[in-house]
Amino acid sequence: MFSRDIWKEIFEAIGKNKLRTFLTGFTVALGIFIFVTLFGMGNGLNNTFNLFFGEDAVNIIKIEATQTSLPYGGYKAKRRIEFDNSDLAAIERDFAPMLDYLTPKISRRNLITYGKNSDFYYTRGVAPGHLKAENSLMMKGRYINNKDLADKTKYAVIGRMVEKDLFEAEDAMGKIIDVDGSAFKVVGVFQDEGGDNEERFIYIPYTTRQFLEGNKEEFDDLVVAFRETLGHAGSIRFQNQLVAYLKQRKVVSPKDQRGFNVINFADELKRNQQFAGALQIIISAIAFAVILSGIIGISNIMLFVVKERTKEIGIRKALGATPKSITSTIMLESIFITAIFGFLGMIIGVLVLTGISGENLEEGYFITNPGINVGLAVFVTILLVVCGAVAAFVPAKRAAQIKPIVALRDE
Repeated sequence: MFSRDIWKEIFEAIGKNKLRTFLTGFTVALGIFIFVTLFGMGNGLNNTFNLFFGEDAVNIIKIEATQTSLPYGGYKAKRRIEFDNSDLAAIERDFAPMLDYLTPKISRRNLITYGKNSDFYYTRGVAPGHLKAENSLMMKGRYINNKDLADKTKYAVIGRMVEKDLFEAEDAMGKIIDVDGSAFKVVGVFQDEGGDNEERFIYIPYTTRQFLEGNKEEFDDLVVAFRETLGHAGSIRFQNQLVAYLKQRKVVSPKDQRGFNVINFADELKRNQQFAGALQIIISAIAFAVILSGIIGISNIMLFVVKERTKEIGIRKALGATPKSITSTIMLESIFITAIFGFLGMIIGVLVLTGISGENLEEGYFITNPGINVGLAVFVTILLVVCGAVAAFVPAKRAAQIKPIVALRDE
């Protein structure tokens, strides 16, 4: 195997048939390249799903009050539903065994000013549980607490990017910001794994927001966190019971498909995991089909190569070459070509995946950090090399058994 003469013959054969060598190698490299990039893109899509649902807690149900579509209980259709503080107390009372926490959410776009710096940001009137719902982390200070709700304090918790934009190098803690003419004291700064956009929100007590809007008790959205012990099936039952309960409280027809827009994150996560899994299987099947076609292509090329070299094999046998040495030479040539071009295709594929990562890919194609396990890529490349060797072995062994006089007559 390590004979200098054998390797000399291999390089001479490669040198004499540059086009054939290139086509064989190109087939191998292309197959590995397509496999690596397809598999990497599939992983990137899966990363996007995981990242999206990793931004918020998954044991939550978000309910947005909308318009009804059917007349019911003396009310006309297209009636706007609104939550109020009594709904919070009722849900806490009647669903206590299944509840972890709940929080209203009142979103408004406000002009926020500090010193000479100002910009528009969304403020959210929330309860203490909202920090957990968003999976945010406190960098400085504290979050909204129950005392803030009771006292309707003008305290604000700002995102990291808000502090960076408005305060620049200054520490925001304890400073006063102007929220559309109302002074709020910054008591905390948070960060969020969702990225810069998620860190451009400002949180205030929802009771303070209601007070600023005429002491109203209404709010837009409701975030309900259920106990994780309920599981996926339990969360669906809880969702159905909660929606039926709210329809009864708000006098909405049980048959009305509107009135509330409901998102169960546990259910959405399961659905998307199933979709991502199915998509990964499809992509993997396509990728392995490419590898299979590459193996078939190599087999056909090696059949042609051996047939083309039948006369050469006859001459070598006439000069004393053994069938074993002939078979070994052809197999080593196949292994050498497939290994060099296979690993070249793998490296190019990995480099392409690394090079195309970025915000444009995430925003345009929902692919986040595409990549492939290097061990898997190496395994598939070695598998293709082994298959190439097997593809060369069968016709090479058959040709090596031909009598020299027969091989020399074969043109």
